[in-house]
Amino acid sequence: MSKRDYYEVLGLSKGASEQEIKRAYKRLAAKHHPDKNQGSKDAEEKFKEIKEAYEVLGDSEKRAMYDQYGHQAFEQGGFGGGGGFGGFGGGGFGGFEDIFSEMFGGGFGGGRGRQRVVRGDDLQYDLEITLEEAVRGVKKDIRIQTLAECDTCHGSGAEAGSKVETCPHCHGSGRIRRQQGFFMTEQTCPTCHGTGKKIEKPCKSCHGDGRVHKTKNLSVTIPAGVDTGNQLRLSGEGAAGENGAPAGDLYVVIHVKEHDIFVRDGLNLYCEVPISFTMAALGGEIEVPTLDGRVKLKIPAETQTGKLFRVRAKGISSPRSHHTGDLICKVIIETPVSLNEEQKALLRKLEESLEGKGQHRPKHQGFFEGVKKFFDNLGK
Repeated sequence: MSKRDYYEVLGLSKGASEQEIKRAYKRLAAKHHPDKNQGSKDAEEKFKEIKEAYEVLGDSEKRAMYDQYGHQAFEQGGFGGGGGFGGFGGGGFGGFEDIFSEMFGGGFGGGRGRQRVVRGDDLQYDLEITLEEAVRGVKKDIRIQTLAECDTCHGSGAEAGSKVETCPHCHGSGRIRRQQGFFMTEQTCPTCHGTGKKIEKPCKSCHGDGRVHKTKNLSVTIPAGVDTGNQLRLSGEGAAGENGAPAGDLYVVIHVKEHDIFVRDGLNLYCEVPISFTMAALGGEIEVPTLDGRVKLKIPAETQTGKLFRVRAKGISSPRSHHTGDLICKVIIETPVSLNEEQKALLRKLEESLEGKGQHRPKHQGFFEGVKKFFDNLGK
């Protein structure tokens, strides 16, 4: 089933400002919040949809990726949005907790008497791939260090058979509120340290946290056409949440290695091709490399160094438009080296035959005529 457009979910046009997005989210989240619609499955689903839309549109970089790629930007194998994921603390909702505090005076799910739910942290993994892998797509196995649910207590934080009771100090919310004049302050419960639970015997494996540090092996599918800076989102593969809350996401950031031959510019590939002085003067045919093999390139007579030749559709294919870029070859005339005396004599003879004949060297003649004119004007 395809997802609804995020702008439609929030009742906004595509050109909506940040303030309009924030206001629309606060209004709809307050209306459909599960605390205000006890037992309503429709309200719960609607609230999740609103939250997901704001998670993307409330972040300028994620919004830009969504505007360009749609929902594909945030699915495994699509292009992930958002930059600066250097820590991702707090679940990466882009101010979600702050807005929630404004409406309900607490964190997500933080109604009085309810255990505070904290989504797991999002994680980042930097993956280096070759240009060939970026162009064709590849499957990579990666290993990450993360917080995972404790296998011994299954996330409860308690030893088997041990009592787990609601914290009597915060009544299970994990937060303590205090009235100070006109102001209401809130802080983590000092008794349960925010868990909302009182554990008789903490689990020895995780020391009551319900989570342990773990190495996880994952397989990542890299779609064809990715480039440096693109991000792939693996939903639920981040750190485990507290108190059984959902895990965060893993963002795989792509870094394409420098290539020995090609330089990439969007969908086009560039390379320098050395040719001999003789071929440049007389013309000929050479083979040039592409990512799919070799192709023949015709060099016309009197070719000058630096001339660009375009080989159509031998660049990179776009994963969205199915357009393929070109290969652009820049010819560089190579000066002969390590000449013997006979070869040097032949070149001198050729030079003598060209001396004074501007039609053979138009750039040479034009340059020195310009130099002469410059100095003549300087002396006036």
